[in-house]
Formats: sequence, C-alpha cells, structure tokens
Amino acid sequence: MARPSNAAETPEPADESYDLAEQVGFIMRQVAQRHVSIFNEIMGTDLTPTQWAVLARLYQDGGSSQNLLGRQTAMDAATIKGVVDRLLKRKLVQTKPDPEDGRRLIVELSPAGIDYTRELLPKAETVTKVTLAPLATNQRATLIALLKQLR
Repeated sequence: MARPSNAAETPEPADESYDLAEQVGFIMRQVAQRHVSIFNEIMGTDLTPTQWAVLARLYQDGGSSQNLLGRQTAMDAATIKGVVDRLLKRKLVQTKPDPEDGRRLIVELSPAGIDYTRELLPKAETVTKVTLAPLATNQRATLIALLKQLR
C-alpha cells in the first residue's frame, strides 16, 4: 500500500540500478551543452545556435514561410517567430509577400545576411569538427547516423 505523501519525510531510496549519469537524455544534454559552449567560443556570442540554424537553412534553401522554416529548423511557432524577429532587427533577414498566398510572408536572407552567413560558414564547419574531435573518423559518421535514427 502506498504511503501518503508527506513533505517532511525523506523519500525512499531509488532503485539502485538507475544511474542518471548513464541515461541517454542526460548524456545528450551534456553533449548539447558542450556543443553550445564550442559554438559560442568559435562563432561568438552575438549569434545563437537557433539564429545560426535559420541563417544556414535560408542560405542553403532560399526563402521560406516562417512556418516551414520553423519545421525545417526544429523550432516551435513561438521560437521561430522570436528568432526571425531578432534577425529582422539585425537586418540579416527580410520578408516579402508570398506570390502564391498574399496572406503569408516569405522570410529570406537580406544582402547583409548572405554576406554574414557566407563569412561564418567556415567557422560553423569548425564547430562541428571541434565537437566531434574526441571521436575517431569512423565513429563520427556512426554517431551522426545513429542520432539521425533517434530524431
């Protein structure tokens, strides 16, 4: 029978087989934190990883609706709106009406955004190399393939 909850009581010890340090989510969060630290060191702190994802996606694919851009960069509607708004303020992106649907706006890189993104591409590649540096070459490809299976 379950005991009633009492905040003053010490909880029963957890199952000893559970080790937080060995849990996939915890390890992935630590790796993500390390990656963001490397990103900030190499790319600078005036650009966030989410902002870079938008710039890189627009550079790669061209203009897009904000909704599609959010899906392509794994951001929810509120997050992509905030990212696009900040990039608009910095004049790195611009919007124009969608020729197929006048109610929708297309987000695209501004000329300054194209130059800025092109300038940062080598640094972004370095971020990936430094993040993966502890692994052997064949392990890097394996890790990427395995992570893609988990998304």
